[in-house]
Formats: sequence, C-alpha cells, structure tokens
Amino acid sequence: MQYEERYAAHPDDAKGYDTDRLRREFLIEKLFEPDDIRLVYSAYDRLIVGGIMPVGRPLELTPIDPLKASFFLHRRELGIINVGGKGTVQAGDNTFELNYKEALYLGSGDRTVTFRSADASAPALFYINSAPAHRNYPDRKVTKSDAVVAKMGSLEDSNARTINKLIVKQVLPTCQLQMGMTELEPGSVWNTMPAHTHNRRMEAYFYFELPADAAVCHFMGQPQQTRHIWMRKHQAVISPAWSIHSACATHNYTFIWGMAGENLDYGDMDTCAVTDLK
Repeated sequence: MQYEERYAAHPDDAKGYDTDRLRREFLIEKLFEPDDIRLVYSAYDRLIVGGIMPVGRPLELTPIDPLKASFFLHRRELGIINVGGKGTVQAGDNTFELNYKEALYLGSGDRTVTFRSADASAPALFYINSAPAHRNYPDRKVTKSDAVVAKMGSLEDSNARTINKLIVKQVLPTCQLQMGMTELEPGSVWNTMPAHTHNRRMEAYFYFELPADAAVCHFMGQPQQTRHIWMRKHQAVISPAWSIHSACATHNYTFIWGMAGENLDYGDMDTCAVTDLK
C-alpha cells in the first residue's frame, strides 16, 4: 500500500500557483498499480481518494498512519465503484460482487475489507472515496438501476449527459459521503456547466472512459480566478470548497464525483453564470 497526504490551501495562495504546483497540490496522477493500493489523504474534509487493483492476489485495505485506528473503517465510511473487470469486496463476513460501474457503500465498523479480481487477465479497478463517519449505516451494493438518474444538458450545448446518483441520501443513508457517476453522450465534452461552488462541501472528480490519445482540461479555482489542469484517463483531482469544478475534453467521457462536508443536500450549490467566469 502507498499513501500520501495533501494539505489544504488558501484560495489567495492558490492564485499564485504555477502549473507544476497546481498539479502537485490537486491532481492525483496515478491511482492504479497492479497488486497495490494507492491512497491520497486530503485535509479537505478528511476525504481519502484511492485506487485498488488486485491482480494476482487479494488486497486488504489496512489503516494508514493518519487514521490512528486499528481498522480502516473504525470511524470511516467507504464508497467503492468498480471501473474495471468483475471483482469482489469482502467486508467482514459479507462478500459483494461488483461488475463494471457498480457501487458499494460500506458503513463504519471494525472489520477486515479485502478486494479481489475474478480474472487476473481483466482485473477489477476499484475507485474509492472515504470520509469520517459519526455512526454506522448498513453496507449496501448499488447498481445503476438503483440510482437517482437525471438527464441534463443538450447536444447543441456540447453537454448532453446522464447523472447517476449512486451513493446519495435518496438511495441509502450515509453520514456525509456522496458519490455518483456522470456519463457524457458522444459529441458532448463539457461537464458541470454552468459551473458552481458549494462552500459546505469539497469534491473529487475521477475521469475514465477516455481514449488513450485524448485529454480532459479540468477547470478549478474561484469563479473570478480560474485555473486549469490537463488530465488523462484514470486520474483524479481534488476540488476545494472554494473552487469550481468543471471540464472540457477532446472526446466524450465518464467521471465519478464524490463529496464530503457539511450536509447531504445534493442541490446545495452556488451557481456561477458562464459570462461571469474569468
């Protein structure tokens, strides 16, 4: 297992970051490594972003030092979405099969969590978000058929997309974690436009279903002080509460969003008019 810690940045400081500093502070370039677990522990709402890729052996999610706990889920909840081949997650005595784009919520509680791939030639890729939890809620597998689905945008505006709200309060109870998946239709490249901030929550984006020769330009920063980070498939980015989070790519794509913070109101956001962005 590999992990790193990321510290919070004041928006006035972030205004002065050059490209290398922006990428170092907010971009998570490598999430999946064969037979390894890679985690980033963020000071923003203590969210953990990670990737787990079991190939030849099971991988156990053990607590990292910043948690100061005997189990990873001792006082945390966990959201998992499989973006690879079929795999299983064993949480204590319960085993869950996850196919492509299926999700799993694990509530807090002391138990071992182990990840496996069904086929080493087509390994599972488990993308995870984890947030602190003040109480236990039941574990539950969530598929796209369980999701709260919203169709948004239009092909004329290059942003026709389907938002699948997977781990949200309308589907299952959580402490503060929310996760979902937004799929852009062919010919559409813009997401989350008009852009917004939500000062009560931070967010992380993970991009996938993008060709190897394509790239995503992720926009962040305060609405009148925007910055951009060029990203590739299977990379993630941390979005502070003061930052917008939007993107445009050279091809349509899918991304997973995860949030943690003050409330579970998905619609709690402060929208910025496109013409007001700078």
